[in-house]
Amino acid sequence: MERFEDKNWLDDALARVIGSEKSTADFEKWKQDHPGAVEMLTSRAHRTTQIPARPLNVWRIIMKSPVTKLAVAAVVIIACLIGLSFWRTSGSGIALADVLARIEQVKAYRYKQSVTITGEETPGKPINYEEHATDLISEEHGRKSVRQVLDPNGGESWFGEEYYLPQKKTKIVIMPKQKKYARTEFEDMFVRVAGEELENPRTSWIKEILESKYESLGRSTVDGIEVEGFQKRWDEGNPGVSTIWVDVKTRLPVRYEEDNMHGKMRTRIAQYDFQWDVPVDAAEFEPVIPDDYTRIAGIPVKMLAATEENAIKGLKLYADLSGHYRETLFWKHKWSEEIEKMDTPAAKRLKEELKGLTEDEKADRLADIMLPFNGLCRFCIRLIREGKDSAYYGKTVTPKDADKVLMRWKVSDNEYRVIYGDLHAETVTSEKLAELEAGLPK
Repeated sequence: MERFEDKNWLDDALARVIGSEKSTADFEKWKQDHPGAVEMLTSRAHRTTQIPARPLNVWRIIMKSPVTKLAVAAVVIIACLIGLSFWRTSGSGIALADVLARIEQVKAYRYKQSVTITGEETPGKPINYEEHATDLISEEHGRKSVRQVLDPNGGESWFGEEYYLPQKKTKIVIMPKQKKYARTEFEDMFVRVAGEELENPRTSWIKEILESKYESLGRSTVDGIEVEGFQKRWDEGNPGVSTIWVDVKTRLPVRYEEDNMHGKMRTRIAQYDFQWDVPVDAAEFEPVIPDDYTRIAGIPVKMLAATEENAIKGLKLYADLSGHYRETLFWKHKWSEEIEKMDTPAAKRLKEELKGLTEDEKADRLADIMLPFNGLCRFCIRLIREGKDSAYYGKTVTPKDADKVLMRWKVSDNEYRVIYGDLHAETVTSEKLAELEAGLPK
């Protein structure tokens, strides 16, 4: 096997396929115009790419024709040698892969965000939510977010600061108006899990658009900056559109917008006013909690790791309390309200234990008890975020279904990890999984 070990592998590969000094010179100009893309391609090739030596000889024979060899050269170099299925360049010359390489070099940045949710959360229950935030994200220190949530009449209903500190595996929330705070320590803290961990919008938008069908919107002006837009549309039950505007000079995002429907709820997200490569003062990531602040009730002081072991513990906990598995692993209700409807011996003992406690004491106790279930939810979110082709069948599979798939996720090209109804787990082939899922209750 032949590897790209030499730093000039792109020139060498081009020369072998084309054999033209002029073409090599043209390619050198392309490299100068797209330094970020060249860095990304070279890095990826050094990490993962191996080239069979024999096919290169075949390409030389095929490409002896002067008509074909110049036309196909770039495709051979980029698509065949590198294998980057998402490499696309707009008519104006901006490549999103080049943008991705550029922003991955950024060490710290600020941006603003607005979120609005309107429509009906459930039939007859309207929702009118508005949130504004300013975020500072540092590769070294973590994330600081100043958030403001408004009530439907425009008044302030919540204001606070949130700190996500990966090195300390800690999240801190401070609410000055209420004089309250919360501190949660994580057994593990991983990137890009909304609401709990350090999100990384630098690359998530770009990768989502690159890995799907998208279109260039051409040149325009946003906030006084000449930009080019790229847009992705989807309609997989929940229609939506994502748009990113890129500065044509710096190759860095200027604005990101998302508009989608979930049932009768419409969510609009805008991230804007980006400041890239900003200086960071470490003191900004050292929250100060006054002595007279009290802890927010119901927020765990510790969060379990997002592992298979904790996921199984969470499944068992809920099954013991309810007698069945939860239909969905995500919810918006208080645990006290849900447990009140349960009638198993375990649920009765828990309700007896909670008697006589204040609301805050109940919330704290339930937060501790339900930690395994929170670990389960974090594990599921992680599988989704990492694209593990996961599925959960708690709506139809019960604790008595010992041989039926309750939950599964991909672990290799042809293997899946499966948790069965009786909570034993094993690794199976894709073919075996297809057989198991074919026998699931409808």
